[in-house]
Amino acid sequence: MSIFITMLFLGGLLGFVGAGGSGFIIALLVTVFHIPVHTALGTSIAAMVFTMISGSISHIREKNAILSTGLAVGLFGAIGSYAGSFAARLMPEDRLVWCTAMMLFLSGLLIMLRTRMKLTPKPMLTSIHSSRFWMMALISGLITGGMSGVFGIGSTPFIQLALMVLFNLPITLAVGTTMMVIMPIALFGGLGYFQAGYIDGLLLLQVVAGTMIGSYIGAKFTNKAPRTLLRFSMILMPILGGTIMLLR
Repeated sequence: MSIFITMLFLGGLLGFVGAGGSGFIIALLVTVFHIPVHTALGTSIAAMVFTMISGSISHIREKNAILSTGLAVGLFGAIGSYAGSFAARLMPEDRLVWCTAMMLFLSGLLIMLRTRMKLTPKPMLTSIHSSRFWMMALISGLITGGMSGVFGIGSTPFIQLALMVLFNLPITLAVGTTMMVIMPIALFGGLGYFQAGYIDGLLLLQVVAGTMIGSYIGAKFTNKAPRTLLRFSMILMPILGGTIMLLR
């Protein structure tokens, strides 16, 4: 019950900030509740499947996502994530905790960069008939998917940055398309951890229920908050998660 209540409050904060927060979930599970890091990674990435489904449907309805780009990058991302889950099994717990913490710090820095970026408008790269489109999908999908599989994080800022720089998507379309990309990444990454026996069903249920209910409530306050506060919170969340993991 304590895990559910914690995830409920965390979900409210994540819903307010508009971030997936898988890294922060991992940090709390490992540090506060002393869940083995491999189990925490597997549970976190599996939980993302459920939150990304509802988010993707909403963004598609609002026309905030490019279907072809999301499916293509997500396809290669799923391959990278599944392979990454095997690599994570070979890493000692202490090294995996340290590496995940470093990735969270990097995520915070990328969010700061992303929110400051002013890209020159260019034609979007969305045609599935272009060889460059598939090359960019292959590169961005395998790299971001592999990172998610190894470290259990959603790689949201990495994916958004790739969509903005490589596919020339504006930030609004990059945000919605990212949710489509993460869905297959989380599904196949979770499958890899499940096959290794690193997913606890009861723990997964508590994390999913708590974060989904909390995020639904937290999202209602997003538009009422100052933009500066939101940006600061988005940057702070992964950095704070990384700090918690290092202080375990």
